Order: sequence, then structure tokens, then C-alpha cells
Amino acid sequence: MTTQRFTGKTALVTGAGSGIGRAVALALAAEGAHVVVAGRARGPLDETAALVEQAGGKALAVTADVTRREDVDALVSAAVEHFGSLDVAVNNAGVFRGGVPVADLSEEDWHTQLDINVTGVFLALRAEVRHMRAQPGGGTIVNIASTFGAHKRSPGATAYAATKAAVSALTRGAALDHIGDGVRINAVSPGATATSMSLRPGETEAGRAERMRQETPLGRVSAVAEVAAAVLYLASDDAASVVGTDLVVDGGQTA
Repeated sequence: MTTQRFTGKTALVTGAGSGIGRAVALALAAEGAHVVVAGRARGPLDETAALVEQAGGKALAVTADVTRREDVDALVSAAVEHFGSLDVAVNNAGVFRGGVPVADLSEEDWHTQLDINVTGVFLALRAEVRHMRAQPGGGTIVNIASTFGAHKRSPGATAYAATKAAVSALTRGAALDHIGDGVRINAVSPGATATSMSLRPGETEAGRAERMRQETPLGRVSAVAEVAAAVLYLASDDAASVVGTDLVVDGGQTA
């Protein structure tokens, strides 16, 4: 039987149009949350919202660019105005650009990753905390980092790893800054997960499965639902004393 750890709570998920973000939104809704799904493209967000409502939940789709302060502030305001509070936030929006050595990475690709993966998380985190610390129940925030960064490095992913290491550091620092305000902040660092981001150029899902049998102790990629389960644990009262952690979900690759 599914637990209902988020009944009566409002949750916000960025990057919710697909992959991990969509899985997190659906998992939160399944446990009773009203879910605000955010991203840059309206179509995928509407699909996520429809899936939530088909499963009996309530959803609000809001287009927002996390690199724009005005968009992020408006997103938090929309969540509160529509559902009455903001109790859980999952900052998942992220992008990978490059696949080349640092010396061959364009400034455009560097800035794109930095703007979305780091500044986007900062802007969302700031807006979320500012609201949560002012409401009686506080709130919980989970940032999506990566095993690339604080936990491992790989050729061709150096800039991405730098941004995700920054997310881990930002998470830990903000957790210390704001636990006294009643806002509990943690991160999840997924390894290779069953999304398009884990596919190498030209690689099929079957090819990835064969590669992961060799590269990962578990022998496979993580399912998006498994990453979502880790996010929900940290966001729930089950993790009430977990502050500033970076929970790795990677099938043992960085063990």
C-alpha cells in the first residue's frame, strides 16, 4: 500500500517535463501532494500534469526559465497562490553540454551549464527558502546534483562535473544557513539513470544496458522511480534529522 507522506502539501518540481523530474512529480502526487511542475517547454509540462491528474492528483503546469530571477520568483508565487503553500521543492532542472575536453569546450556551452545547473539552482533555492522560512511549517528542499562532480570525474564531462560539484556545495552550505529557519535542505546525486542523458552519442538503450553490465557493480542503470524514491525520502518527515546530505544513487559506481 502506498504511503501518503505528502497529503495536504504543495510540492514544486523544476525540469518536470521528462525523466527524473517527471518521475518525482508523479511519485509526490501518488503520495498525496499537490504538484507544481515547471520547465521551459509547455508541451512536456502539460503531459506531466495530465499524467498526475489521470492518477487522481492535482497539478499546475508553469513555464519558467530557472536562469531568470523574475521567472523563478513568479513560479514560487504561482505555487503559493494556487495551492496555498510551498512545502516541498525539488530543483531538478539541469543540462549537459560538451562531451569534449576542457580545451575544446566552447564558452557558450560552459555558460549554458553554469547558468542552468548552478545559477538556476541558486535562484530557485533562494526564492523557495524565502517563502518557506516565513510559513509556520517551514519546508524541505532537495537539489538534484550528480555523481559527476563531488563523487567522480570523467573525460569530456569536466564542465558538467564542475557545475554539479557546485550544487553539492551549495546544498550543504544552504542547509547550514537555513535549518534554523525550519527549512531542511539536501541533495540527491544520481549516477547513470534510464534517461536520454545517460546515452552516449549514437548509443541505443540496448547498447547502454550492455555497457552498464560491465561498468556498474549493480549491472544496470537506475530506474527513474528509484531516484524519485530517494528524493521523496529526503523530502519527507522520515528524514527529519537528515540535513545537508548528498545521497548517491548509482548502483555502486562510486562505492
